Amino acid sequence: MAEEDKPTSPNGGPNKDNATDQERDANSSPLPSADSEKDAIVEEAKARVATAKEAAQKAAPATPGAPKAPVKKKEEGPKPSDASAHPLVKKLRATFDGAVIEASEFLGQLSIRIDRSRIVEVCNALRNDSETPFNYLSDLTCAHYPDQREAPFEVIYNLYSITANERVRLKVATNGEGVDSVTGVWPSADWPEREVYDLFGVVFRNHPDLRRILLPPDWDPLRKDYPLEFVENRWTENHLPEFTAVQKEQLEQRRAYGLEILSVPQEREVREIFQGGKEVMPKDK
Repeated sequence: MAEEDKPTSPNGGPNKDNATDQERDANSSPLPSADSEKDAIVEEAKARVATAKEAAQKAAPATPGAPKAPVKKKEEGPKPSDASAHPLVKKLRATFDGAVIEASEFLGQLSIRIDRSRIVEVCNALRNDSETPFNYLSDLTCAHYPDQREAPFEVIYNLYSITANERVRLKVATNGEGVDSVTGVWPSADWPEREVYDLFGVVFRNHPDLRRILLPPDWDPLRKDYPLEFVENRWTENHLPEFTAVQKEQLEQRRAYGLEILSVPQEREVREIFQGGKEVMPKDK
């Protein structure tokens, strides 16, 4: 009777199609594929992120929008301080009445402003001082402040005491009248004073040989009142020569062969353009 229950094919044998379907179902038992593994990893990562967010929200303060701590301002740098109580300043004021105008100290550097008419005697006293003899003039230079109409130039003397290992800076404000030379105190001031005269036009009275070093007598290039663009001035008017057509052609030939020279004859043409009220090239607005 059991055999009668089995499905049979039309020719009386067992049904092979039904057996094949059963085998196919058995062979297709689910095995984890690569895509399913990736999906599981992504879902697990999402769950971890959600859990972390919930924990962060619980740990956050109950008051939303709490003000942040103020940003700490940047500390200001050092500033010059008054040096009236410095021993050297006191000594100079006691010795030379009215010679010391003001004194300041910045990062350990003492600066003393001296009256213009007293600079030589003050320098003599500092050189011959018994405690700190400033026997070395390490530098002499100048600064130009065009806004200070009465005395736009400031001559600066950097002194050094070899024996005491001390430094001091003297400053003298002057104008077109100049200042007395200190070559009688330190002979090494000869060329520094000539350099200041060459670059700023400051005159040093009683200098043994006050001559220009490199520049023409009517040009002081380190003055700050010179414009940054080309304009007509006394020097260009006096020193820019007229160039003929032949000279211009020679200049073009030299430039074609890479033979650049310092003099630029085209400045004459530039001057004429400016005098005519035209611009060589548009300026940035």
